[in-house]
Amino acid sequence: MRYGVVFCYERTMKIVKTGLENLKDNPPEHLEELRLGLLCNPSSVDREFVHARTAIDRLWPGRLKALYSPQHGFYAEKQDNMVESGHMLDPRLKIPVFSLYGEARKPTREMFDPIDLLIVDLIDVGTRVYTFAATVSYCLEAAKKFGKKVLVLDRPNPVGGTIVEGPVLKPDCASFVGLHPIPMRHGLTMGELARLFNERFGIGADLEIVPMAGWRRSMFFKDTGLSWIAPSPNLPTPESALVYPGQVIWEGTNVSEARGTTQPFEMFGAPFMDPERILRFLGPEFPRDAILREVAFEPTSNKWQGQTCRGFQIHVTEPEHFLSFETSLALLQAVLSIHKDDFQWKSPPYEYEFEKCPMDLILGDASVRLALEAGTPVGELKKSWQAEMDEYKKLRTEILLYSQ
Repeated sequence: MRYGVVFCYERTMKIVKTGLENLKDNPPEHLEELRLGLLCNPSSVDREFVHARTAIDRLWPGRLKALYSPQHGFYAEKQDNMVESGHMLDPRLKIPVFSLYGEARKPTREMFDPIDLLIVDLIDVGTRVYTFAATVSYCLEAAKKFGKKVLVLDRPNPVGGTIVEGPVLKPDCASFVGLHPIPMRHGLTMGELARLFNERFGIGADLEIVPMAGWRRSMFFKDTGLSWIAPSPNLPTPESALVYPGQVIWEGTNVSEARGTTQPFEMFGAPFMDPERILRFLGPEFPRDAILREVAFEPTSNKWQGQTCRGFQIHVTEPEHFLSFETSLALLQAVLSIHKDDFQWKSPPYEYEFEKCPMDLILGDASVRLALEAGTPVGELKKSWQAEMDEYKKLRTEILLYSQ
C-alpha cells in the first residue's frame, strides 16, 4: 500500500493524511468479508469532519457490527478520572457501543464476539498517563486471547515525535495510567505505541497499521493542517496538549490543574500559592522556551471549586525546545519548598488504584517523589533516569514508522 505526501502551499503548512483518510483512499480488500468493530471517540474524524464510523459504514455497508469507547465516553462527555460511562446503542447505526471505561476496562469475550477485526482510530496525546494507550494495549491482549485481528489507523502525536522526557515507568507503579515501561513523554504515535506494546512487550496480537502520509517527527499539531477536536474535555486545544506531559502531575496534588476553567493544564494554582515567591525561588532564567504569566482563576468544579486560585499560565514560545515535564517538575519542587504547610499529595484512589500514592503512579517512579521532597535538583533527578531513557530510545528506534 503506497501513500503520497500532499503540500498546502497557500498556508505554507504541511497537509497530513491520517490513517483514516488513507484507509478511505485505499480500502484493504481483505476487510470486505470481515465483521468489523471500531474503537473511537469524537476526534475520530476525517478532514471533512466525517466520523470514522460513518466512513467505514460507507466503505463496507453493514460490516460494522460494534463500537467501543475509551475513557471520557463515546461522546467525550465525561469530565474526570473514574467517571465511568455505560454501554449504549449507537443512534445512527443501531449497533452496540461497548464502554471500555465502565464496569470493565479490558474487553470481555462477549464484547469481542460480534467482530473479527477491531479498527482503532484514536489519537494519543504523547503522554504515558493518557489512558487511551492502556485501552489499546488491553484491546491487543483481548484480540490475542480471543483470536481477533487489530487494525490501527494512525494519527499525529500532537506534541511531536522527537522529544522524550521523564523517568521510565517502574513495574511497581504500573496502573491504568501506565502499563508499560515507557517515559512520561514517549514521542510515539498511537500506531507506533501499538507496535511497541505488541512486538516489544510481548502481546503478539495479529496487528496491522495504516500509517499517515506526510507526517514527520518534528511536527507539532499546528504543522499538520488538521483541525483539533478535543479527545477529552480537558484538552480543548493543541496548547493544552503541549503542556500536558508536565502539567498532568498536578493531578497528584492539591494544586488545581485548572479543571473547571476554560484553560485546563495551561493554568495551575491554589488559594495558598504565592506566585512572586515561586518566581524568586526559580530564578530569572526560568522557564526556558516559555513564559509564566501570573493569573488568578476560580474553578467551577473539581479542586478549589468556587475559590480564587493564584498561579500561572504557561505560554510556550518555542515548542521545538520546550521540555514540559522538566518545567512542571521544577514548578512542583518550588511549590513544595515554599508552601510546605499547605501543599498536599493527593490520597488514593486514583484510576482504580486504591493503595498506592497517586503521584507515584503519575510519575511512574516513587523515588522521584521522595527526591523532590528531599530537595534534589531536577537536573540531578534527570541524571538518575538517563540510563533507562537511553535504553528506551534504542528500543523505540526498532518500531518507528516516520522520519524526522
